[in-house]
Amino acid sequence: MLIEIIIISLLGSLLCLDRVFIQAMISRPVIIAPLIGLVFNNIYAGLIIGAIIELIWIDRLPIGTYIPPNDSITAVVATSIALLAGSKSGGVSPELIALAVLLAIPFGALAKQMDTMIIKSNDALSDKALQDAASNNIRGIERKNYLGLLKVFLSYAVFLLVVQTLLVSWVVWIFPQLNETLLVALSFTYYFLPLVGIAVALNMLKLRNTVAIVCAVFLVVAMILEFFHVL
Repeated sequence: MLIEIIIISLLGSLLCLDRVFIQAMISRPVIIAPLIGLVFNNIYAGLIIGAIIELIWIDRLPIGTYIPPNDSITAVVATSIALLAGSKSGGVSPELIALAVLLAIPFGALAKQMDTMIIKSNDALSDKALQDAASNNIRGIERKNYLGLLKVFLSYAVFLLVVQTLLVSWVVWIFPQLNETLLVALSFTYYFLPLVGIAVALNMLKLRNTVAIVCAVFLVVAMILEFFHVL
């Protein structure tokens, strides 16, 4: 399992560079999570996890000096927990996905603090790059850019490696021991998380009457499902 964790750490860190370098949206949760899932032959679980995390933080945009929670890291960690722990417990279940997302979300906020420190530390590189520009040292400017990218890559890789090593091992041990009550709670959480994400998206769009319509549709669907469940 250590080999898989190292692979995910390196691949996830490489894809997360899109946040600061190419910015082709590859690092979005709805993209990066299925890509991690594809490597381990479970693109469906990655897509579900990515969609949930994408919705939850869809209103946190990096505008101006604001640094949002690192949803890319969150998606990688959640997908890793679900896939690696699932391989040891008989498959990736909705309950395991819910647990993986709940455990990963706090580390997105922690990674935000890491992003802040990286940005502050790059101020020195920026000042040196300006000095190189003043002396027409193009190679020096290139080296400063590459050094900044290397710093981000290594920081993300180490962060992912440590977090996965701790969480995956713990989930592999604890998940089979959860009682029926906790599993039912996680099952409800699995279906509740997308609703939270939809609520966040609707709040961001601020469309009139949309919330009432979605609530009405959800109520009707819930009543239909309950009706067939009783039958």
